[in-house]
Amino acid sequence: MTDIIVIIILVLLIGGAIAYIVRSKRNGAKCIGCPAGGNCPGGGKMPKKKLDGRVVSRKTMLISGMTCQHCASNVTNVLNQIEGVRAEVSLSAGKARIACDRYVEDDVLRNAVEKTGYRVISIS
Repeated sequence: MTDIIVIIILVLLIGGAIAYIVRSKRNGAKCIGCPAGGNCPGGGKMPKKKLDGRVVSRKTMLISGMTCQHCASNVTNVLNQIEGVRAEVSLSAGKARIACDRYVEDDVLRNAVEKTGYRVISIS
């Protein structure tokens, strides 16, 4: 009898999860469960941003909360919108490599990433 109850509970849980995924995809979510609510940019290859001058500083930012390639693309877009910053984000490493052609404060970088729903662990 307990086996039947466990099987029923598992079927309900799996069915509910599948229904949630199907509903999310029908509503246009690109990635399910990401902090951006599934509305982050596509995961295609992004063109490398060119800086106006030569690189004067390089930084590495450790980021938590990225769960898919869409999230990494979102962080890349946000950082590359900052004047004088070129960023490449690695989802697997959970970090962004940042090159700057001028002085950019760490707080500017941190605030840009954290406004999008991710957490900056450190900048070095």
